[in-house]
Amino acid sequence: MIEELIKKASSKSAKSVSKGSSVVISSRLRLARNLKGAPFPNRADIAQKCDILSDIETVLNEISYMKKGYFFKMEELSSLEKKMLVERHWISRELSEIDEGSAVSISSDQLCSVMINEEDHLRIQFIKNGFNLNALWKTVNDFDDLLEDKLPYAFSKDLGYITACPTNLGTGLRASVMMHLPGLSISNNIEKVIRASNQLGLAVRGLFGEGSDASGHIYQISNQQTLGESEKDIIDRLAGVLKNIIEHELNARIKYYEKDKEKLIDNICRSFGILQNAHLINSDEAMNHLSFIRMAIDLGFLPEEFRRLVDYLFIEIQPGHIQYPDSNISVEFRDIKRAEILRNNFIKLPSLNFDK
Repeated sequence: MIEELIKKASSKSAKSVSKGSSVVISSRLRLARNLKGAPFPNRADIAQKCDILSDIETVLNEISYMKKGYFFKMEELSSLEKKMLVERHWISRELSEIDEGSAVSISSDQLCSVMINEEDHLRIQFIKNGFNLNALWKTVNDFDDLLEDKLPYAFSKDLGYITACPTNLGTGLRASVMMHLPGLSISNNIEKVIRASNQLGLAVRGLFGEGSDASGHIYQISNQQTLGESEKDIIDRLAGVLKNIIEHELNARIKYYEKDKEKLIDNICRSFGILQNAHLINSDEAMNHLSFIRMAIDLGFLPEEFRRLVDYLFIEIQPGHIQYPDSNISVEFRDIKRAEILRNNFIKLPSLNFDK
């Protein structure tokens, strides 16, 4: 069943007509919710967690949008299958480390995933390409209302939605975007952005969240405060900061191009050549080269239509996706297989055009 889901997701990503913008790759909204009267997952025993899981699964099966999707219990998945779900951002690394009494439900269009018994009873998230926070909020809110009509949420009129971690109290909302920031990274200005964002109550993390590296110059930026603000306030405040970061990133790219045009073109050409011809490449090197190809598209050196291919490859070359279904392949063979995937895809790209 998981093989069917991954194949469907890969095919959808490769053929998608929607795309990330030049800076914002995708937007995500996540809600933390708990059931009234039930112990938090870290306080519940296995029997209690299984009862909670069963109640939530029953309700999800009553919602047509989720009923047609996929449901996986963590104890039934291999470590490699969990890794693939993490790489797709359908589950957190924390949920991947939990077994009995936890699960994930994924919609058939792969836009929604509901994690059950991670840190909270429910972690509801929606992800869409591009900068779509306001439009996404309506979808998330409508879905949350459907669940709240059927499940007794833990709620306080003073504190809002009750969560296992105090930092999620109130709205329980985490709004985040995945941003491609090569200009700020290469110019060594990314630390300034991180410090300024932290001072404004935002968190800046790597590709796979807290503790991960910003591979391929990709960062996740999200709100940290959930209490004392409405959902609209949180989204509007984050969007305002993100617009400033986008402006700084685009300016950094222009300065890089004007100051070191030949160096930039050389980096793009080297990346293009390596991705077309390499026979051995690790994921970090591949991600950094793909970052330069995405910049080439932004600068008009390659047609816009190939942006979705680059964003597709950001996921497809991750270790779990390369390994599946054989978790025992060596690191060297994984690097060989990754290089083969990149060569086969870069055959589709036309020559770089620097006349624009």
